[in-house]
Amino acid sequence: MADHHRDSRGVLGGGGFGDRGYGYGGDQGQHHQQKQPAMMCALKAATAATAGGSMLVLSGLILAGTVVALTVATPVLVIFSPVIVPACITLALMAAGFVTSGGLGIAALSVFSWMYKYLTGKHPPGADQLDHAKARLASKARDIKDAAQNRIDQAT
Repeated sequence: MADHHRDSRGVLGGGGFGDRGYGYGGDQGQHHQQKQPAMMCALKAATAATAGGSMLVLSGLILAGTVVALTVATPVLVIFSPVIVPACITLALMAAGFVTSGGLGIAALSVFSWMYKYLTGKHPPGADQLDHAKARLASKARDIKDAAQNRIDQAT
């Protein structure tokens, strides 16, 4: 059973796993919504546009490739096979192409939606992991820079 506690106003709240205290008012969630530098917001927006745009382009290319492949393959199949076999193969290829194209399109829209929520500070799932990975990379970069500076100082 989750631990429950009352805050300073006497409101009963959950203290269980994953409780961030959202929705209770006060200053509990303000540390998650600190202002970010403009460069960081621009970097996040560029990443969102790159990831989502890449998936949308890939989705369009697969759709176009499916149409071209069907255009080229259909006459060959009709000439060298009975009518039923190429019809089934054509329908299967069309279905696979459209499902792949639609799936990648939905994935791209999901990436855009996630990045929008992340940029507006709504804390989507996985944002903590992203922030943790970013902090670890920054820490490692600082460590490497310090080690390189130390070696340069020792060499001189």
